[in-house]
Amino acid sequence: MTANPPMSATSLLTDQDLYLFNEGTHLRLYDKLGAHPMRVDDQAGTYFAVWAPNAEAVSVIGDFNGWRRGMHPLRPRASSGIWEGFVPGVGVGAVYKYHVASRLNGFRVDKADPYAFETELPPRTGSVVAVPIHEWQDAEWMASRGRHQGLDTPMTIYEAHLGSWQRAPEDPSRLLTYGEIAPRLAAHARDMGFTHVELLPVMEHPFYASWGYQTTSYFAPTRRYGQPADFMAFVDTLHQHGIGVILDWVPSHFPSDEHGLAYFDGTHLYEHADPRQGFHPDWGSLIFNYDRNEVRSFLLASASYWLDRFHVDGLRVDAVASMLYLDYSRRQGEWIPNRYGGRENLGAIDFLRQLNAAVYGADSAVQMIAEESTAWPMVSRPTYVGGLGFGLKWDMGWMHDMLQYMSHDPVHRKYHHTNLTFRMLYAFTENFVLPLSHDEVVHGKGSLLAKMAGDDWQKFANLRLLLAHQYTQPGKKLLFMGSEIGQWGEWRHDHSLDWHLLEYAPHQGLQRWVRDLNWLYRDEPCLHQLDHQWSGFEWIDCNDSDQSTLSYLRRGRAADAALLIALNFTPVPRHDYHLGAPWGGVWEEILNSDAHAYGGSGQGNFGGVEAEATACHGRSHTLRVTLPPLGAVVFRGRRPA
Repeated sequence: MTANPPMSATSLLTDQDLYLFNEGTHLRLYDKLGAHPMRVDDQAGTYFAVWAPNAEAVSVIGDFNGWRRGMHPLRPRASSGIWEGFVPGVGVGAVYKYHVASRLNGFRVDKADPYAFETELPPRTGSVVAVPIHEWQDAEWMASRGRHQGLDTPMTIYEAHLGSWQRAPEDPSRLLTYGEIAPRLAAHARDMGFTHVELLPVMEHPFYASWGYQTTSYFAPTRRYGQPADFMAFVDTLHQHGIGVILDWVPSHFPSDEHGLAYFDGTHLYEHADPRQGFHPDWGSLIFNYDRNEVRSFLLASASYWLDRFHVDGLRVDAVASMLYLDYSRRQGEWIPNRYGGRENLGAIDFLRQLNAAVYGADSAVQMIAEESTAWPMVSRPTYVGGLGFGLKWDMGWMHDMLQYMSHDPVHRKYHHTNLTFRMLYAFTENFVLPLSHDEVVHGKGSLLAKMAGDDWQKFANLRLLLAHQYTQPGKKLLFMGSEIGQWGEWRHDHSLDWHLLEYAPHQGLQRWVRDLNWLYRDEPCLHQLDHQWSGFEWIDCNDSDQSTLSYLRRGRAADAALLIALNFTPVPRHDYHLGAPWGGVWEEILNSDAHAYGGSGQGNFGGVEAEATACHGRSHTLRVTLPPLGAVVFRGRRPA
C-alpha cells in the first residue's frame, strides 16, 4: 500500500542535512534525497533531489513528460552538489530518471535515481515514485529480537535465494511473489528449526544471474517478486513465525551499467577514477570510493534503511576482504599502496568501523555479519579496542578444511586429520558463523551431497557426519537451501530446488537429521551458551588420526551439565571405544546419525552408557561406546549430586 503524505515545504533538505551529508555521517539520507511525494500550495507533486556535483544541468524525465529532457529542470542547492526541485502533478507510480548534463566534458546520460525506493521490473531500468507503507504486526518480535540473536543464543541460519527456492508448480518459469513465498518459507524454516533466514541480495539488480550481488539500487527491493510494501509484508510474515531475517548487502562493489552509479555526473563520482583502485578484476565491477564523505553517507543510509524501514534483523556484508586489501586479487603493479606504503585500504577500514558503530549505536539488537575470508584481526571485536566492529564473522577456514577433508576417501583421511583439528587454534579469536553457503554449490563445485566420498549410502552418511560436526562445534550455523534435503545437482538460480527428492527415503532421512540437529542446538544450552568462549569446549581426544575419530565436550554456563560428542570418519564401526568422561553416572545417547530414522545402519548405544570409574583421556571416568560407521553420537551427562 502507498500514500501521498501531506507536506508543505518546497525542500526537504535543511542546512543540517547538507552538513551531515557532506561530512559523511547522514544515516537517514533516504528521507531527504530521491523522490518524495508532497503538496505545495495545495498542489500535489513530487520533490526530487539527487547528488551530481559536476553537472551543469539536471532535469527529471519520465512517463509524465514524455521523457523530454529539460522540461522539468532541477536547481543546485548552494555548494552541496545536490540538485533539487518540485514537479507538480507527479505522484506515486510515476516512472522517472534524471537526465544529467556534465559541465566538464559534454557528457550526457539518463540515470536511475540512486535513492529510489522502487524500480521498474527488469530489464527496464527506470525508477518509480513510491512511498512504501505496511501495517506491521511484528511488535512482539521486534521487542524481543535481541534475545534471539545474541552471542549466547542459538542462531541457525537458512540461506536462501528467493527466485530459486520454489517456483510456481503450474509454471516452473514463473517466479513466486513475495506474498506467495513468505508463508511457505516461514513454515519450512520454522518446521526445520531454523532461527533465521538469510536472503541473497534482494536489492534491485539488472543481471538476474548475479544473484543480486551486482546491485544498482541500494534502497529498492527487486521488483521481480513484487513491490517494496510486499517485501515489508514478507519480513513481517517471517517475524510472526518467529524467524529472523538477515539480508546480504554489498557495499564492496557495483556494476558499470550506464543507468546506475557508474560515471554518474560525467566523473567517477561513487567510484575511484584510477582503475587500480576503482575497478574490480574478479567481477568486472566498480569499487566505491570510501574516502569520499558523500559516498559514505550513501552507504550508511542504505544500511540504515533496510534495518529501519524493513525491520531487518541483520546485514551480512559481502566480500569484506576485497574492501580491506588494496591488492586484493591484483598482481604487483596493479594496485596503489596507501599513504604509509601498505596494502590496507584505510578508507574502507574507517568506513566499516563507522558503519558498525552507527548500526549498533542505533539498535544493539541487530547483527552485523562479515563475510571475510582472510586472517584480518579483530573483525568481530569492538571498534573501541581497534576491531572492525562486526558482531559475527564467517569461518571460511573451517568450511574449506572440512569440505576438503570430507572429499577424501576414508582410507586416506588419517593423513588429513589436522583439517579436523586446526580450527581450534583460532576458534575463539572471532565470533564465528560456520557457513555451508551458496558459494560452495555452484560453478562446478557440486552439491554438498555430491562432494562426499563413497557410494550413495556413504555420501548420505558423510553428509550427516559433516553436519554433525558443524552443529556441535562452537559457533553459529548457516546452511544453504537444498542442502537440508540432499540436492544431487548444483544450485541453479533459474530453477526451483528439487523438492521431489523428498519422495525418497534417504532424502527424508537427511531432512529429519537436519531438523533434529537444529532443535538439538537450540534446546541444549551446552551447544550455544558459550559459543564464543574457550570455556564452552574441551577436547577429549583430538589425536586419534589412525582411526579417524574425534571427540570433545561442549559446556554451557551450568557447571553440572555437559554434552560429549564423538565422530567416526570411517565406514568401520568402532566397538568398545573408550572415551574419557568428567564424571560418572549414565550418559544418555540423545542423537545418533546412524539411526534407521536418518537412513543409517542402526548401530548405537541402546540409549545410553554407564560411566566406569576408570581414568581415561585424563578424566576420572570412562565411557565404553560404539561409534557407528561414518557416524556421530551425542551423549548428555549430568554430574551426580
